[in-house]
Amino acid sequence: MLQHKDQRVAVFIDTQNMYYSAKQLYKKKVNFKAILATAVAGRNLIRAIAYVIRADMKDEGNFHDALNNIGIEARAKDLQIFASGAKKGDWDVGIAMDMVRMAPKIDVAVLVSGDGDFKELLHYLKTNGVRCEVISFKKTTSQMLESEADLFTDMSKDLKKYLAASTEKRGRSGTRPAKEEPAADGTKDRAKPVAEPQKQQAPAQSPPRGGGQPDGRPGGRSRGRRGGQRRRPSHQPLKAPLSAPVKREPRPFPPDDDVTLADLD
Repeated sequence: MLQHKDQRVAVFIDTQNMYYSAKQLYKKKVNFKAILATAVAGRNLIRAIAYVIRADMKDEGNFHDALNNIGIEARAKDLQIFASGAKKGDWDVGIAMDMVRMAPKIDVAVLVSGDGDFKELLHYLKTNGVRCEVISFKKTTSQMLESEADLFTDMSKDLKKYLAASTEKRGRSGTRPAKEEPAADGTKDRAKPVAEPQKQQAPAQSPPRGGGQPDGRPGGRSRGRRGGQRRRPSHQPLKAPLSAPVKREPRPFPPDDDVTLADLD
């Protein structure tokens, strides 16, 4: 039996299976609106049900409302916690019972799950004249379930369609903002920029004994750079020779023999 527009279709979504499959494989969430459109494929939708577990999460109510807005009924039950501390939350039996109850009223049952435990359920529905279709990620789908289905849709072939777009905002520079890490008191600290490593400075050399300089010169006040000029080593001779002493010409004495001190200056 092939698909045609007059078929009555019911969609059964194993939300837990889809959520963890997308998270494990691609670190993203599932686009349930795109899944519903593929499951219906232009036929008559009788009912679409998503089976969820209440876990007291922050955005749980918003998720249920979003499912209702796109035409999917959200059926929820509480998470079971045993005395040993073990937890259990699955809808396998509930999904099977709903599919069996609705079988007389539908032509096609679309199972959105990769759980191999539903293999015998599909076999039972097919023997009662119900066409069974499966939508899931091939990597997390049981091979027995895939072979039992009349039509299998691999969501991995069109990830852009079946995975929800990332809602993480980017800064003006195009880089992602730094993540906030929880503090010890339960609050979140603001992201701190990473400080650049400081360059290590060479340890200062202590002056040698005897008051000398580190380079072996005799002690005294060191001459640093002045005006950006390079210091001239002390052992190099001066480039320019010292000027010769100026010789004074003898001054003529006065004609008389009385020589005073003023005349010699």
